[in-house]
Parts: sequence; C-alpha cells; structure tokens
Amino acid sequence: MSDMRQNGENSGGISSRKESHVRIVVDDNVSFRSKTTGLESFDIEYVALPEIDAVDIDCSTPFLSKTLRWPLLVTGMTGGYPDAVRINAALARACRRHGIAMGLGSQRQALRSSAYHESYTIARAEAPDIPLLANIGAAEIVAPDGAESARRLVELVRADAIAIHLNALQELLQPEGTPAFRGVLNGIAECVRSLSVPVVVKEVGAGISAAVAKRLLDVGVRYIDVAGAGGTSWAGVELRRANTPHLDELWDAGIPTAQCVQEVCALRSSTADFTCIASGGIASGFDVAKALALGADLAGAARPFLVALETGGEEALDRCFTEWEQQLRASMFIAGVDRVHKLRSVALRDRQGRVLRERAR
Repeated sequence: MSDMRQNGENSGGISSRKESHVRIVVDDNVSFRSKTTGLESFDIEYVALPEIDAVDIDCSTPFLSKTLRWPLLVTGMTGGYPDAVRINAALARACRRHGIAMGLGSQRQALRSSAYHESYTIARAEAPDIPLLANIGAAEIVAPDGAESARRLVELVRADAIAIHLNALQELLQPEGTPAFRGVLNGIAECVRSLSVPVVVKEVGAGISAAVAKRLLDVGVRYIDVAGAGGTSWAGVELRRANTPHLDELWDAGIPTAQCVQEVCALRSSTADFTCIASGGIASGFDVAKALALGADLAGAARPFLVALETGGEEALDRCFTEWEQQLRASMFIAGVDRVHKLRSVALRDRQGRVLRERAR
C-alpha cells in the first residue's frame, strides 16, 4: 500500500471536496442544460379494463439475495466528512423503513484515513438488514492492490455488494481529478473473480452504452447501473468548481437514461442474464415505472432524496419515498399489471398517442 494511503495524505482535501459536492448538488441543481432522460417521450398505455384490484399489487423485488418492498435504490451520494454521518444515518433509517436499498458515496477517502469511517459505517448500524452497496472509483481499482482495497471497503461497511463507479468525464474535468483509466476493465474483472460479494458497475450520470455493457458482461459483471444523462451533470459540477468555460461543451456530454436502458437491456437476448438498474434523472415513481417498462429491474436516484432531507428533514424524506411508491403503484394499476416484472410487457405510446410497442401476450 502506498505511503499516501498509510498516512492519510490529502484526505482532508478529499473531505472538503465531498462536502462541496453535496452543497452544489443541493443548492444549485446543476442539471443537464439541453439533454433530458428521454423518459418523457414514453407513456405507459392506459388500460381501461385492468382486471386487477389495486390492493393486490405487489411491488416486491429481489436484489442482492434480499427482497425489496419496491424496486428502488438510493444511489451513492456522500461520505468522508463530518456531516456525512448525519446524512447517511438518516438515509439508512429511511431506506429500512421503506424497504429499499442504499448505496454509499465514494469511499476513496476511507482508504486514505480512518478519520471519517463512521460516515460510512453508520449506514449498516442504522439499517442492518437492507441491501447496502460499498463504493469505489474505477481509478482506484487500477492499482495493484485495487481488488484488496475493494475487499477492505466491503468489510468496513458490511456491504452486500460493491459499486465500481466509472466517472471518466468527471475525473477529466475535476481540478483534483485522476483521468487515468488504462487497465480499469482488468481491475473490474479481478474484483469479479476475487471478491465474495457481487460487483455493480455504474456510471455517475453520463450513461453506459450497449458496447460498454457488453465488455462488462464479458468479464463477468452481472449488475449494471446505467446512470444516464438527464439528471445532475457531474461534468457541470466540476466545470463550475474549476472555472473552465472553454470546456463548457462537455456539460451536456452523455447518453440519455432511457436510451441506455433500452440498449443495455436489449443485450439480454444474446448474453447471460443480468440486473439492470436505471438511474440518472429519475424524478418520480412514474419515472420508475417507465424505466421498468423499458427493461430495467429496479431504478435508482439520489438528488431528490438528498434535497428532501436537507430541506425538510426525515419527515420530508419519508413523504418523498411514500409518494414515489404510490406513483409506481398507480402506474401499475392503470397499466393492468400486479407485479413489477410484468411492466416489461405493457404497451408503450409516444406523447402523441402513437403505439411504440404493443402489449406482450
């Protein structure tokens, strides 16, 4: 292990950056300027004869050998500075109350110093039975001890899986970034081979294409979070921090979430089965329903829940989760499906009412 990791050098800088990220995301809403998720282009066809009772709708979903009450993952947001203890504790408690999964923010800081380990370990302490994802950056697993670092992070937080986040664009634009991605695929493959928990590979808001997903599947990855464009632009966050207007064209770089989900899920016909998580601009339970109708197994979001927590506390966070679940259930009822996997068979129309996909029989 390098001297930097042993003595915690630069951990303070990482901590301050993480805190500034949270403040920018909550206060400034650094979203894509001209690109959307694409989900607004789809409507689940209304079924006047649903032939189900709303009370019989079951949204339970298997994920990481556990069962979610409904198919939502609070994707990794933060950790590694003092106030992150409060944020992750509140998120974990709410996830447990609502029967959903939680991802931790990047744990890079935890590899360099033990100063803020509680900001990560608090999640499992508050929610001992939810599916919990550790988190490491792609740049970290390129190192010779990358898989070992991942294992340490899993053990630290007692995670059910580890997310490896691909954030090449963010690293390129971040003033302190490490845009060194040669060998990342080999590092992912080594983690898949050597870790005792599943590996989830995710983007951070610029999207995963079918071509990239195929390469991941070929090395054994079976969980992919497309994290497409349309929500928070992390390129935008870093461009704002770096004050580099000559690179502003990259603010909107990325593949819309709906397109990612369709492309990646189409690979199921030619590869081993896998779990697709749809995140990136998911803004309601209606979006969750549309993402599942396009082929995803569950959906993920971060900013809406962080904003709810920071502006209204845990009561507002609970209300947000409750409203999203109700929106998903309403979407299922008017589509005439009583189980979430059946959303893949519903008919889809465009906003002009034209049929894009017939209902499967």
